[in-house]
Amino acid sequence: MSFSRRSVLKGTAAILAAPAILRAHDALASSGQVDVFAWGDYIQDNMIQKFEGDTGIKVNLSTFGSNDEAENKLLAAGGKGFDVIFPSVTNGPNYYPNNLLAPLDESKVAMDQIIPSMVRDSINLGATYRGKRYLLPFDWGTEAITYDSEKWPMDRDEVSFGSLWTPEAKGAAAFRQKSVIMGVAIYLDATGEVPSNRALDIYKSEDDARRVWDGCTKFILERKENIAAFWNNATEATAAFTDAGATIGQTWDTTGLLLNRENAKWKYRMPKEGGITWMDSMGVTAGAANVDQAYAFINAMLQPEMAGMFAMNTGYNSAVKGAAEFAGEDYKNQFNEVYTEEALANLWWWQADTPYFAPLRQEYVEKITNA
Repeated sequence: MSFSRRSVLKGTAAILAAPAILRAHDALASSGQVDVFAWGDYIQDNMIQKFEGDTGIKVNLSTFGSNDEAENKLLAAGGKGFDVIFPSVTNGPNYYPNNLLAPLDESKVAMDQIIPSMVRDSINLGATYRGKRYLLPFDWGTEAITYDSEKWPMDRDEVSFGSLWTPEAKGAAAFRQKSVIMGVAIYLDATGEVPSNRALDIYKSEDDARRVWDGCTKFILERKENIAAFWNNATEATAAFTDAGATIGQTWDTTGLLLNRENAKWKYRMPKEGGITWMDSMGVTAGAANVDQAYAFINAMLQPEMAGMFAMNTGYNSAVKGAAEFAGEDYKNQFNEVYTEEALANLWWWQADTPYFAPLRQEYVEKITNA
């Protein structure tokens, strides 16, 4: 699967008519409300106000800070308690065996509002199960390098996952443990120190994953003096730079882009090895009590105006056609600055989870954390 800057911008440039969405008095379910379970920064007040004003349906919002938290909470509730959920698409395979999500009725969804390449590529990333679609593309983004350009005067082509581990980064690096082992794997493959087919060997077998992650963990722990802070959600990631003294880190895009809006010294750039890329999605839970309202909410999220509002709020990239037209100049300027033709051609996609992936990764997370 691949993106080009031209195809992404072309996909976000077309403005289509907004889909019809259910009003409260049209809904067949028993209540005029929808229970939404989303990442902490996704569904903000301006989006809730628009949806409630357009439909009369009340939004009950609950949030999570990690995919593990979302999975565990929904599993504990037996797939009930929420109507719409926003997992990373690669985590879909963790939901399906436990019947936590309902197959989607695509006839109820404004599918033509989604960038076609996102719909297509989501299949390989985990959005379908046994021939049925359970998850819809919602947004995509990257995990790359945020840094203070006054302390790190790097040219674009010098930025690397290895930049976190130089002697100059002592006490200055921040990262999320569960993804830094992927960034280091990509880096050590590029240098030839731990060959791994650009980290894809991790998905081949547990033995291959152990071989690669053993090498990554050894590399990290030999340089643990560089660590300034760990982060596990967007709030902690920002605090690593504003409160914990980090000047360089492997972060989600929103961290670097929002810091940049506050102070231009902060830069967010794709490393030369390729930015780690993710896709988050929308689905209806198996125990949804408000199914019609759930589809109304999903279709509202697929409106270009709402999708642009989301991109402006967060700095993430929407999977909706025409979103960029409503995301403001800051978003468009930052997108063009960060996602050059070369950067988009070199993205590295998270793959669908294998059965051993999450528990094994947690084993290495604990080794890094406890050290």
